[in-house]
Amino acid sequence: MRTLQAMRGDQVLVTTVWAAEHAAERMQGLLGRPVLKPGEAMLIQPCRLVHTFGMPYALDLAFLDRKGRVRKTVRAVKPARIAGCWTAHATLEMTAGEIDRLGIRPDDVLTWQIK
Repeated sequence: MRTLQAMRGDQVLVTTVWAAEHAAERMQGLLGRPVLKPGEAMLIQPCRLVHTFGMPYALDLAFLDRKGRVRKTVRAVKPARIAGCWTAHATLEMTAGEIDRLGIRPDDVLTWQIK
């Protein structure tokens, strides 16, 4: 699994992003991994729909199109829920509160830098 940084313009937004790009990585997602800390996230691509079944904590989600534009944000998705965005190509999963802390908004464009 590649480790990236999420950028908004020249600003490092998220310092550690695990990129789940292969089927097995996408299927496992955050299940069985340590709780995300502020500044950590998982990028799942392709991904338009996320479930939190089996998750012990809530997630903030940013749904992105193929160009990295934020199409939709969803805050504090509790365990055993589903959220999605049909125009998304990828989903950035973060611990609850990160969307507001980082100021991520629809139409922001995120890019990725290899860490």
